[in-house]
Amino acid sequence: MTEEEFDIVVVGCGGGGMTAALAAAHQGLKVVVIDGAATYGGSTARSGGGLWLPGPEAATYLQHVAGAEVSASRRDAFLKYGPDVLAFVREHTPLEFARVPGYPDYHPEAPGGLAEGRTVEPRPLPVHEVAADLGTLAAPYRAAPNGMAVTAVDYRWLSLGLRHPRSMLTAVRLAAGRLRGRRLTMGQALAAGLRAGLRAANVPVLLGTPMSSLIVERGRVTGVVAGPSGPRSREAGDRVEESSRPGQEASGSRQRGEAGTTGERRLRARRGVVLASGGFEHNEAMRRRHQGLGAEWTVGAAGNTGDGIEAGRRLGAALDLMDEAWWGPTLPLTGGPYFCLAERNLPGSLIVDGSGRRFVNEAAPYVDVVHVMLGRTGSGTHLPAWLITDRTYRDRYLFAGHPPRAPLPRRWFDAGVAHRAGSLDGLAQRIGVPAGALRETVERFTGFAASGRDEDFGRGDSAYDRYYGDPRQRPNPCLGALRKPPFFAFSLVPGDLGTKGGLRTDERARVLQTDGTPIPGLYAAGNAAASVMGRGYAGAGATLGPAMTFGYLAALDLAAG
Repeated sequence: MTEEEFDIVVVGCGGGGMTAALAAAHQGLKVVVIDGAATYGGSTARSGGGLWLPGPEAATYLQHVAGAEVSASRRDAFLKYGPDVLAFVREHTPLEFARVPGYPDYHPEAPGGLAEGRTVEPRPLPVHEVAADLGTLAAPYRAAPNGMAVTAVDYRWLSLGLRHPRSMLTAVRLAAGRLRGRRLTMGQALAAGLRAGLRAANVPVLLGTPMSSLIVERGRVTGVVAGPSGPRSREAGDRVEESSRPGQEASGSRQRGEAGTTGERRLRARRGVVLASGGFEHNEAMRRRHQGLGAEWTVGAAGNTGDGIEAGRRLGAALDLMDEAWWGPTLPLTGGPYFCLAERNLPGSLIVDGSGRRFVNEAAPYVDVVHVMLGRTGSGTHLPAWLITDRTYRDRYLFAGHPPRAPLPRRWFDAGVAHRAGSLDGLAQRIGVPAGALRETVERFTGFAASGRDEDFGRGDSAYDRYYGDPRQRPNPCLGALRKPPFFAFSLVPGDLGTKGGLRTDERARVLQTDGTPIPGLYAAGNAAASVMGRGYAGAGATLGPAMTFGYLAALDLAAG
């Protein structure tokens, strides 16, 4: 086994981990980043790349969203240092950022919420600026067609398909933009830009190098044992390696994959270890234990199996929010789950459960919708669930990446994910809901569309609802009649972007034990740590913004120590 020494070892090469490493390097520390995947970027590279990084002016709003489960000190630290993180990344990477105009906070009518929003996103990043590491960049969740450089702003307009002139102008502009050379956008730009910053700072990034165990000496985390990638237990991280050097504590039995296995290396960390290894969305056992759901509907990075969380737990770390995720209504398509955004907000669509009746404001923030689906709001569970549309909707709007009027894949229908019928009664029979109830629901909803007021759930009342609506639809951009056959039903399941529960941390990103005291030398950021958002979701980028901020704060604290 080889042994190397650094000031800091960072586990995980997503937004939180790379920000931590970059900040540590610019504090003059010797740092290394390891990741079990063969690519870098993790869920960051798969994401929309948005960052919710307001200043202290958002304190009232964040308190409302996060609730009492999140300490004031953590909220305040995030808001105080978030703008510094944005400035730091701008200074030390090729990234530039732009505000996403008009994208509201997810609860803009709440105290302190803003209808104009606070989200920023990366500007398109020319490939030549990050070419050295392009071959190991993790793939996006959904690739834009024909190499187009689609931003979050563009997606809003493209979703309107043939319905709005700006949609067509956006498509033409993006097609023409390819002549300027390939550019990265969204999470691809953010991950590649951060990696370029690490390269410029001479920070080594070891891919295909999963953490096998934490090294603990006299109660302090002093490094990790890392091994080559390949078949490994989903319980990696269960083991804690205690040094057996004279005068130091020794551990018990040795386990499969522990120190001494061919190819493993001991990475010493003089100051500490930062766990930024992601959530546990792809760990079936952990999800069943903490959430009662499996892992088949997540769109998070495949390497997120909870290794860092389990490693911390074995050291006595407290866990929080393990029953939570960055939920969203998801289509369980045959080629993999599809996380729904605009599809639910656009007029001419509604969601029903097995009773054939609506149960939620379909256009509400995605976490909120799934909380209702799962019965977290006290109304009972609402599964199965179906998104109902008609021919007019399909003729107008993009749907799960498919253009308006284009035939939907036959395999969706063969798999029972999608259904089509010439009448509502026929559709009800296909999906197993009471025909009379579905017919009454659609008729009532169509009445709401005419008046512009959803009397049952207030769809379209919030500025957030209207963001992905149709500006040409009057009087409510989120409400449209369902009249034109054939009618369609699409299965919806409680999917997610990743889990949001994990190690309990403080305002300095230190991992805490159940008694509230920190574990010396151990820090966590991103989805390996319980979210500063609590059970809520402040706005687009409220996953990545805190991940990068607490990675940055971990580096500052380690540098100060």
